Amino acid sequence: MAVQRNLSGRTKLVLLFLWIPWESAARQIRYSVPEELEKGSFVGNISKDLGLEPRELAERRVRIVSRGRSQLFSLNPRGGSLVTAGRIDREELCAQSAPCLVSFNILVEDRVRLFGIEIEVTDVNDNAPKFQAETLDVKINENVASGMRFPLPEAIDPDVGVNSLQSYKLSPNKHFSLGVQSRANGVKYPELVLEHSLDREEEAIHHLVLVASDGGNPPRSGTVLITVTVFDANDNAPVFTLPEYRVNIPENLPVGTQLLKVTATDKDEGANGEVTYSFRKSLDTKLLKFQLDKNTGEIKISENLDYEEMGFYEIEIQAEDGGAYLATAKVLITVEDVNDNDPEVTITSLFSPVTEDSPVGTVIALLNVHDLDSGQNGEVTCSISGSLPFKLEKSIDSYYRLVTQRALDREQVPSYNITVTATDGGNPPLSTQAHFTLQVADINDNPPTFPRTSYSTSVPENNPRGASIFSVTALDPDSRENAQIVYSLAEDTVEGAPLSSYISINSDTGILYALWSFDYEQFRELQVQVTASDSGKPPLHSNVSLTLYVLDQNDNSPEILYPTIPTDGSTGVELAPRSAELGYLVTKVVAVDRDSGQNAWLSYRLLKASEPGLFSVGLHTGEVRTARALLDRDALKQSLVVAVQDHGQPPLSSTVTLTIAVADSIPEVLADLGNLEPLPDSEASSLTLYLVVAVAAVSCVFLAFVIVLLALKLRRWHKSHVLRSSGDGLAGLPASHYVGVDGVRAFLQTYSHEVSLTADSRKSHLIFPQPNYADTLISQESCEKKDPLSLLDDSKCPVEVPEQKLNMMRTLSSLMVKKTQRKPEVLGRGSRIT
Repeated sequence: MAVQRNLSGRTKLVLLFLWIPWESAARQIRYSVPEELEKGSFVGNISKDLGLEPRELAERRVRIVSRGRSQLFSLNPRGGSLVTAGRIDREELCAQSAPCLVSFNILVEDRVRLFGIEIEVTDVNDNAPKFQAETLDVKINENVASGMRFPLPEAIDPDVGVNSLQSYKLSPNKHFSLGVQSRANGVKYPELVLEHSLDREEEAIHHLVLVASDGGNPPRSGTVLITVTVFDANDNAPVFTLPEYRVNIPENLPVGTQLLKVTATDKDEGANGEVTYSFRKSLDTKLLKFQLDKNTGEIKISENLDYEEMGFYEIEIQAEDGGAYLATAKVLITVEDVNDNDPEVTITSLFSPVTEDSPVGTVIALLNVHDLDSGQNGEVTCSISGSLPFKLEKSIDSYYRLVTQRALDREQVPSYNITVTATDGGNPPLSTQAHFTLQVADINDNPPTFPRTSYSTSVPENNPRGASIFSVTALDPDSRENAQIVYSLAEDTVEGAPLSSYISINSDTGILYALWSFDYEQFRELQVQVTASDSGKPPLHSNVSLTLYVLDQNDNSPEILYPTIPTDGSTGVELAPRSAELGYLVTKVVAVDRDSGQNAWLSYRLLKASEPGLFSVGLHTGEVRTARALLDRDALKQSLVVAVQDHGQPPLSSTVTLTIAVADSIPEVLADLGNLEPLPDSEASSLTLYLVVAVAAVSCVFLAFVIVLLALKLRRWHKSHVLRSSGDGLAGLPASHYVGVDGVRAFLQTYSHEVSLTADSRKSHLIFPQPNYADTLISQESCEKKDPLSLLDDSKCPVEVPEQKLNMMRTLSSLMVKKTQRKPEVLGRGSRIT
C-alpha cells in the first residue's frame, strides 16, 4: 500500500485521547490514533490514566498482555506514555470494517490488576482505487439495442469513509456513457451504457478510459483501459436460474466436497448459446478456498475452511456465452462453527517461589483462557486437579487467579506440580491442560533434632590426645542456611577444670575429640551436653546428653600390702616351727590391684625358693604353706620369691621376697640370728633357670605328684578319725577374715604373737608368729563328709598337732614377753606383742 507522504507535517494527524466514562466499572481505557504513524509515535499518557507516576511503570512491573497478533503498541517507561511499536496499517488489521478497534490488556503486576485498553485506528487516504487489471476487453454485438448496459469491473479501495471509492468517470465517447449502480451493501460498481447502436463495419473497436476516484484530500484515482470489440449479432445473454445462491456448510468438510452447482442458460444456439463459468474477481484471495468447474458450474472446496479465519464468503460467478454476453450471480457461503479448537491456557504471571508462611488468599498465578470457537463452543471453564491447597478465582475478562486456600508447609511438600484444566462447552467438549511447578520457599520453623534423647559411649583409658571418640548428628528438615547445623558443648566443669579442657567438638561434623588422656582410676564417667543450632534468623537449637564411660586398661601393677617392706632397713622374718606338718600355713601374701574387672584378678605363684619343694603358694589365696613336713636337716633360713600377677592383656606382675625361719625354740633362733642374711643378688639370676626347669619337669612328675597327694589325703583322713575317737581333737574354728579392696577380697592373717627384736650390732628384724590353728584346722565333721580321694582342697582338712608343740609355742611366747619386759632397750622401737 502506498503511504501518503506529502502531508503538511504530522500536525495534521490528530491524536484523540478519550477516557471512557464507564472505566470505573470495566477498567476500560480508549484511545484513537491514525494509521501509518512512525514507530514510537505517542498514543496516550497511560501513566496518568492508570493513576501512576511514570517511574512507577517499571517499579510496579506494568506491562502489556495481548493475544493472537504481534505487538502493535508498547510502553515508554520514561515518559509514562503508550507509543506505537511499529507502523500500523488499518487495512491490514480491519480490512473494510469500520470502526477499526485494537484491544489488549495492561497488567499492573504487583497489584495483580488488569486494565482493558481499546484503541481505534482511524483511516488516512493512503490507498488509491485500483482495478484488477490495467486493461479490459468488452465484446458487444452490433445489433445490441441502445440503452443496453454492460457490467464493468469495479475498482477496489481498501480505505473507508470518504477515503474510499467515491466516483467513476468515463472518457468522452459518442456511443457509450457511464452508469453507476449501488448494491445493498453500498458498494458502487460501474456499467457501460450503449447510447447509440453500433456498426461493426463503421467502427469495429472502441477504446475507452475508465477513471475511479476516492474522496480523500487530495483525492487518489485509478484507471483501466477498456477495449470494446463489436461482434456480429448475438442478441441473447445468459441468464442464471437464481440471482443468489445460498449454502450453509460446517467448517470441517473435507477438501473436494461439492458445495453447490450454479446454472445459467442462453436462448441462443450454437457457439452463442454455449455458457462458460468463471469467478468474476479472479484475484480475490478468498477464491483460493473454492474451485469452480467452468463447464458444469460446480463449486467444490479446494482448501480446508476455518470458521475462526472467516465465517462468511460472498462470491460472484460470471456466465459468458459464445458471443459477448455476460451474466452474473452471487453465491453466499456461510461457514458454521464446529468445536474443533482446544481451549488455550496462558500463564500470564507466576509468583514462584512462595514462602511457606504466606497467608491464605495469596495470589500464586494469573491465568488467561481463550477458545477460538464461538458460542457455546467457545465458553471455557477452568479447574485444578488433585487435593491441592489452592483454588481458582474468576477475574476480569477471561482471566483467573490461582490463590492459596490453606497454609503451606515446605517440610511436608516442598513443591507442587499444578495442572490447570480448561474445558469448553462443545459437544463433545474439548479440554487443554497447563502444567507448572510452584516451589515453596523455606522459613526457619523447625529446630534441629537428634534421633535419640540421649547417647552413651565408652573410651579406653590412656587414650591418645586428639582421638575421635564419638559422633552425634542432628537433623533439620529446613533447607539452606536454615538447615546448616553448628554443634557446640555446654559449659561445665569436671573436677574443677572446664569441660572444654577434656573434650572438644567439631562444630560442622559433630565429631567429639578427646583433649585429655583419661584415667579410669581418676574418674569413670563424664556427662556432656551437646547443643545443635541451625543458622536461621532467628536460630533454633536443641540439646542432647552424652554419657562418656572410661574403660579400664591394665595399667597398674599389683600392689603388695603384706608382707610390707620394713622402712628401717631390717629384714622381716616369718617363723615356721620344725614340727609343722604338710599344709601348715606359714604366712599369706596380700596384694591389691587398682584396676578393675579381669585386670584386677590376681594369681600367686612361687618363682624361687632356697629349698624347692618345701613350701607352696596358693594360686588364688596367696597363702604360703608347707609342701611337706619339716625335717631337722632343713636349714633355719628359707628364702622365697613370690610373684603376684593380674589377668590383664598384657599381664602385669610384682614380686616379694619372704624370709622364713625354721626353728622349734627361741634360743635356737637367736643363736643363728646372725646367719639370717638376705639372699645374694647372684641367686636372682638363676630364677629363670628354675622356671624353665619347673615347666619342663611338670609333665614328668605330674603322675607322681597326684599319687603323693592321694597318699597324703588318705593319711590325713585316717588321722582325723583317730583324733575324733580320742576326744582331744580341735573343734572347727572360724575361717580367715577378708576385706574388700577395689573389688578384690584380700586375706588378713591373724597371728597369736609378734615379737620384734633389734640388735645393735646386726640390725636384724625377727617375727615369731604363733601358729593359728584356726586357719589351718577345720572341723573333722566337715572333712569326714568329703571324698577321701579328693585332693583339690587339702588346706581345709584338720591337721594333727602334738600337745608338746603347743606347749613349746606357749613357752616361746612367754619367754619373748619376759625378754621384752627385762630389756626394752634391746627391743627398741620395733618391738610389739600381739
